[in-house]
Amino acid sequence: MSLLKNKKILLGLSGGIAAYKCAELTRRLTEQGAQVRVVMTKAAQSFITPLTMQAVSGNPVADDLLDPAAEAAMGHIELAKWADLILIAPATADIIARLSQGMANDLLSTLCLASNAPTVVVPAMNQQMWAAPATQRNITQLKKDGRFIVGPGVGQQACGDVGAGRMLEPAQIIESLPAFFLPQVLQGKKLLITAGPTQEPIDPVRYISNHSSGKMGYALASAAQQLGAKVTLVSGPTQLEKPINCEHIAVKSAEQMLDACQQHAQQIDIFIACAAVADYKLTEVAEQKIKKTQHQLSLQLTKNPDILATIAQQINKPFCVGFAAETQDVEHYAKDKMQRKNLDMIVANDVSNQAIGFNSDQNAVAVYWQNGQQNFPITDKQSLAIELLQLIAKRHAQTN
Repeated sequence: MSLLKNKKILLGLSGGIAAYKCAELTRRLTEQGAQVRVVMTKAAQSFITPLTMQAVSGNPVADDLLDPAAEAAMGHIELAKWADLILIAPATADIIARLSQGMANDLLSTLCLASNAPTVVVPAMNQQMWAAPATQRNITQLKKDGRFIVGPGVGQQACGDVGAGRMLEPAQIIESLPAFFLPQVLQGKKLLITAGPTQEPIDPVRYISNHSSGKMGYALASAAQQLGAKVTLVSGPTQLEKPINCEHIAVKSAEQMLDACQQHAQQIDIFIACAAVADYKLTEVAEQKIKKTQHQLSLQLTKNPDILATIAQQINKPFCVGFAAETQDVEHYAKDKMQRKNLDMIVANDVSNQAIGFNSDQNAVAVYWQNGQQNFPITDKQSLAIELLQLIAKRHAQTN
C-alpha cells in the first residue's frame, strides 16, 4: 500500500518551464492515492493552464489570494488547514527568494506562512541562477526556517546550459515524499547497502553473472533515506535509476564490491548485504576473446571473497544483515548462513517462486535473528523495504 494514500498534498506551481512536468507529477500522485489540490502563481499560468491542472488533479485550481468563491472568502486559510504537505514544484529563484523573506504577496507564498504542514521546495532554474550567492543564501535561510529542499538535478537545461538547476523528474520527487510521513527511526544512522548482481569476466566480451535485478537492494536504499538514514549504495550492474539522496558506488566484480565495502565499513552503523554476489570467478581471465574452435569448453573457477563474512568478522563490526535467496529448505539454509557468517539478522526468500523471485516487483520473506523470527507476506518491494528497515532499526537499537 502506498504511503501517500489519502495524504492531502497541496501542489504549488511557480513560473518556470519545468511546470510542464507537473501534469505528470499530479497524475502520479493521484495514482499513489494522494489527494491533490493545485495552487498556481500568475507566472505559472504562462507555462501550463489551470484547466490542465484541474483535469489531472480532479479539483479546481486556486490562484487568487482573496477568492470570493472560497469558504468565508479566506481561501488561503482554508487551504492552509487542509494540507498535510505543501509541495512547491517548480520552485523558481523568485518564489524561493520571497519565501526566504517571509513575503505573502500572492496565494502561494501566503499559504506557506499560514500552514504548519511540512513545506517541500523543488528548485528549478538556470544553472547560473542556482549558483548565484543570493539564491544560495535564500536556500540556507529556508533550511533554517524548517523548509525541506529536494534537488535540484544536474543536466541539460531548456536554455541550453548544462549544470545544476533542473527540476527533478516526477518519479524522483514522489520517491522523496514518504519521508515526511514516516517515523525517522534511522535518523543519524549510516547504512551501507549492496545491491544487484556481480559480473565476473571470462574474456573481454563475456562474463559470469546471475538473474538479480537489484530491485530489492535499491528499494532498501530508497526506504532507508526516507527513514532518516545516510545511505551508501554499492551496486553491481543494473538498469535501475539511482535512488535520490544516496551515495551510489557502481562496481562490477565481487572484488570491486568488497573493496568499496571495506572502504566504508568502519564508518557505518548497519551493513545490509542484499547483492547477489557471484560465488565463483575465473581462475584466469583470457586476455583475448575465446574463439569457438572446440565443441566443449572447460572453465576453471575459484571462489570469490565472501563480502558479508569479511565485514561481519571485523573487530568493531557494524550490525550485519544478510540475505539468503534459496530454492529449497529456506529456513534451514538461512539459519545456517546466519550462524556461519556471524550475522545479526538474515532475510530469506524462496526464489523458486516466480511471483517473488528474481526480477519480480514483489517479494515475501522470513527474517531470522537469535531466538526470533518474523514473516512478511507478499507485497511490493518498496513497502517491504520500509517494514524490514523498521524491524532492523528496532533490533539494532536493542543490541546497542
